[in-house]
Amino acid sequence: MKRWFAAFMIALLLASGTEAAPASANDAYNYSYWGTPVPAPDPYALERVIYGNEWSAGPLSAPQDLYAGPGGKLYIADTGNNRIVILDRDLQLAGVIGEFAHEGKKDGLNQPQGVFVDPDGNVYVADTDNRRIVEFDASGKAKRIIGEPKSTLLRQGFQYTPTKLAVDQAGRLYVISQGSYEGIMEFESDGTFSGFIGTNRVKFSPVDLFWKRISTKAQREQMQQFIPIEFNNLDVDENGFIYTSTSEENSDQPLKRLNPSGTDILRSKGYFPPKGDVGNLEGGSVTGSSIFVDVTPDRAGMYSALDAKRGRVFTYDKDGNLLYEFGGLGSQQSNFRTPVAIDLLGDRMAVLDKDNNRLSVFAPTTYGSLIRSAVVALSEGRTDASTAAWRRVLQLNANFDVAYIGIGKSLLKQGDNREAMSYFKLGNSREYYSEAFKRYRKEVVFEHFGTIVLVIAAAIAVVAAAVKLAGRKAKGQFYREFGIIRNPFYTLLHPFNGFWEMKYERKGRLSVAFAIVALLVVAMIVKRQLGGFVINFNDPDQLSTLNELKFILLPFLLWCIANWSLTTLMDGEGKFTEIMTATAYSLLPLVLIYFPQVLYSNVITADESSFYYLLDTIAMIWFIWLLFTGTMTVHQYSAGKTVVTMLLTLVMMGIIIFLGVLFFSMLQQMINFASSIYREITFRL
Repeated sequence: MKRWFAAFMIALLLASGTEAAPASANDAYNYSYWGTPVPAPDPYALERVIYGNEWSAGPLSAPQDLYAGPGGKLYIADTGNNRIVILDRDLQLAGVIGEFAHEGKKDGLNQPQGVFVDPDGNVYVADTDNRRIVEFDASGKAKRIIGEPKSTLLRQGFQYTPTKLAVDQAGRLYVISQGSYEGIMEFESDGTFSGFIGTNRVKFSPVDLFWKRISTKAQREQMQQFIPIEFNNLDVDENGFIYTSTSEENSDQPLKRLNPSGTDILRSKGYFPPKGDVGNLEGGSVTGSSIFVDVTPDRAGMYSALDAKRGRVFTYDKDGNLLYEFGGLGSQQSNFRTPVAIDLLGDRMAVLDKDNNRLSVFAPTTYGSLIRSAVVALSEGRTDASTAAWRRVLQLNANFDVAYIGIGKSLLKQGDNREAMSYFKLGNSREYYSEAFKRYRKEVVFEHFGTIVLVIAAAIAVVAAAVKLAGRKAKGQFYREFGIIRNPFYTLLHPFNGFWEMKYERKGRLSVAFAIVALLVVAMIVKRQLGGFVINFNDPDQLSTLNELKFILLPFLLWCIANWSLTTLMDGEGKFTEIMTATAYSLLPLVLIYFPQVLYSNVITADESSFYYLLDTIAMIWFIWLLFTGTMTVHQYSAGKTVVTMLLTLVMMGIIIFLGVLFFSMLQQMINFASSIYREITFRL
């Protein structure tokens, strides 16, 4: 018993591993399929920084929003100066909108926080502190003012404070009002308020809901209400869809793409949802999830979002794959302090920094330009150009999975399904790999249809002949004797008789039991490493034989030790060797199912994986049934007592693990103490 326990603890220590260190937060990176930040070239480089000191109108002051309008002009909501600054395509001052005449009287903007320009050059301003929307024509002359809406759809006490706005092709106006958790306010082209769209879902803690249910009315009135998260920014793409962002932390949907009815249709087929950083980065002083404050649509379904927490810009394709990121917080010119808004000037990216009172313009590098051209080319159906661009991207960054997927998509469109499969596999895209494999499998079946039919017919004939021959041999036999080797297989279908013969007729052998456990270890290794790609989600870099020992051999020994220790006190008749043998025999269904399951996994698509997981369920249920029968037979327990014993065995396993961890923790502290004393003595000597 002592030897078994010592072997178990030593194996537990050997099987423990360490995690790989993540990439640094100070460099450009992308996320692998396994969630690991991997280094990447810089997609954008700083081109120009504008403070406005050279302008005759004076520098920026706490700017809050910007918009790239027609003609290459850039409009900035210079909030602190109560104006809209207009820059031409060369980023030179082209005009200022501040004070204006309205109905024959002098008027002006007051802390404007949002600006939008339609294709005709009309400028819409969210005049925040004046609680209104002001529309100007292309020359900067006021056309109309849309004041605070009056409607029964607005809750009592609602305060209209517009902060961001956008206009679609039909002239409908969409406004985000501060504190408006009902959704985005929609105005018709004539300025009439028509309702809310795109309301976020309410999120709450189940514990808070429980206490609210059992509280009195007076207590509930004092509790925090469950209300949706409000939007903080929006933009409209060329097709009229509304991109929105929210500041909710740890959310998988901080970004949305709303259709005219307010339904989110943003695709999320990447490794992770389009939510910025998926984990903490080494060297980063800021922890937690990204917090998006702005989003802007791009060509070919791409879009970019601004993370205010880490000052980074994340760009995604239409499927939600992260293409690249850049930026960061810091004192360097290429970093930000409080980024609040972004927009695109063609391929260039403009980022507005509120606290630094500056506009930063970034130009794409060769790496960024290649990614953009590859995505656009594929969207336009130019597969050859897309493939060529993606191959050049891989020359700069061989770890960029999206490039492999992009090449695979191009090959799939060209009908080269087998080659597309290899690229989708390199890119860890199981959805597209499954589609390519389905087409390739169809090609193979049509090409070798006659041979396949012949092989299937021959296999059926062989099986039928074997069954018939076995039936003749068994005819007239009322009882068949099974030897030591065949006893485990007999036990599979006749567990009561099989375990009885194992215990009382001495047909159980530890050598056979160890062989079954060894085969299970091999089966698990084969399953994890050679399983079909569409169902194999194991990281190849994390696979090791020690892990299989940790997850199979150690639980096996721990179960046997815990069960023997417990049943000794509960009048169990089973010896330790019998417990080990019965437990190992119960594992045989896993061995018999896992090997053919691996073969099956390599000829199926993702849509056909249900039967694969059904085999897992059958194997596990079969194993539990055999373990129950074996425990009951070995110890001569009733069914009820067997169930209780198995549950208590699991509890005992937890206790043994706890004691083992405690023992080795104390041992480590004693070693450290002795080591420190030794160092002290040697130092003094």
